[in-house]
Amino acid sequence: MLKGTRAGILRKVQPLSIHGQISWDVFFTDPDVLDGPMQMARVGPEAVDRNLEPGDRITLKYLLGSVTSVTRDTSGG
Repeated sequence: MLKGTRAGILRKVQPLSIHGQISWDVFFTDPDVLDGPMQMARVGPEAVDRNLEPGDRITLKYLLGSVTSVTRDTSGG
């Protein structure tokens, strides 16, 4: 995906430090395939909404095939 958004269900967020630089591995699944494979996106902590919990519906924004932000889905879907 060059640019766009994708829905997901948050499974877990795991912090990671590489040479002192903190990143977060965000694990999620497709909301339409509950038993589907878990996927992961690595982003900076500033790109993730605060207070997300496993099971929350999320929206992942993509640019040039990479996730640029993870936000809580407030569409009510």
